[in-house]
Amino acid sequence: MSVMQHASAWRKLGVALAAAVSMTGAAVAAPYLPTDDSVVLERLPEKLDPALGELKRMRVALKADPANLDIALIVARRSIEAARETGDPRFLGQAQAALAPWWSAADPPAAALLLRATVRQSQHDFAGALADLDRLITKRPGDGQALLTRATILTVQGRYADAQRDCARLLRLASGLVTTACLASASSLHGDAAGAYRGLTQALLRAGDTADAREWALTLAAEIAWRRGDAAAAEAHFREALALDSRDGYLLGAYADFLLDRNRAREAATLLAGGTRNDALLLRLALAEKALPDRRSEFAVHRQQLADRFAAAKQRGDTLHLREEARFRLDIEGDASAAVALALANWNVQREPADLRILAAAARASGDGEAGRIVAAWLASTRIEDAAVVALAGGPAR
Repeated sequence: MSVMQHASAWRKLGVALAAAVSMTGAAVAAPYLPTDDSVVLERLPEKLDPALGELKRMRVALKADPANLDIALIVARRSIEAARETGDPRFLGQAQAALAPWWSAADPPAAALLLRATVRQSQHDFAGALADLDRLITKRPGDGQALLTRATILTVQGRYADAQRDCARLLRLASGLVTTACLASASSLHGDAAGAYRGLTQALLRAGDTADAREWALTLAAEIAWRRGDAAAAEAHFREALALDSRDGYLLGAYADFLLDRNRAREAATLLAGGTRNDALLLRLALAEKALPDRRSEFAVHRQQLADRFAAAKQRGDTLHLREEARFRLDIEGDASAAVALALANWNVQREPADLRILAAAARASGDGEAGRIVAAWLASTRIEDAAVVALAGGPAR
């Protein structure tokens, strides 16, 4: 997996899964790993996707030779990609199972260590992922994938200066666009959105990067422009990114949020029509349908599906969708008290712009003074430019 693909994979997992967060102070729940292969959790869509069918065949091969590192790496990588593409975190359990011989090892092979860190990152075990990456980078200081992954986690945690140091080390290890995007991701959230956007758009003018690298950079450029209030530029970047990959769950969710912000619910509903298996996309589809009088029946069905999925996740001890559940409780159920509790739990684990926004919205709706002070302090300390959050933090309660 190239440096760029690793970054793109995190964006698409992310956060879209995304999202994914543990409760306040609690450890992330481990994925359920059945000891008996006859146990059926749920039928996954192998028949609908040839790539998933191939993954199933590779798992069979690995079962016959579980210590085969080459096969295990293939299964783990493809399972991570499947989690990204479908929004189904159970594929992360499959990735962990593939790495079982090396999962608890103190000094596993470098490739297994990197994938273990990636799975932990995707499960939002950021401490475990960082420990693995620190160990790997100490041994291999020129490992661009490890540096980029660590920079991404540090950015998610709001440790922007640390992230930028790792990004700077990519200068001789990755393309100019990947390095620029890595730096822009952190600097755009720490007082230099204009400079980050300018450097990123200039880097995008140069040819030579892969479609995945360009899609990642274009999505980032769209998000920066959107936060700065430049809707026209944001839309142009979103559309160019979608032309490169119209199935990217993270990109679809981000563009849907943009459309919902612009009161273009029908366009958002059309965009997300095929995304009901992905919880993050289903949430946005329900939000769009809520605004459309002629989609009341569909909204009712999707609202219930979301409620059922969040209840099932809670029963499993799965806390990977707290941000989405906070938004569901606030914007669909109208339960501001539940939303602010979830948003605060989410904030204790990850601090991306979307996390700040739901915290600000829930604080405003619930009148929770402590949550409001957290938002105000973050705005002041990071100097983040986000017009929507500033409005939520400073505007009158709704």
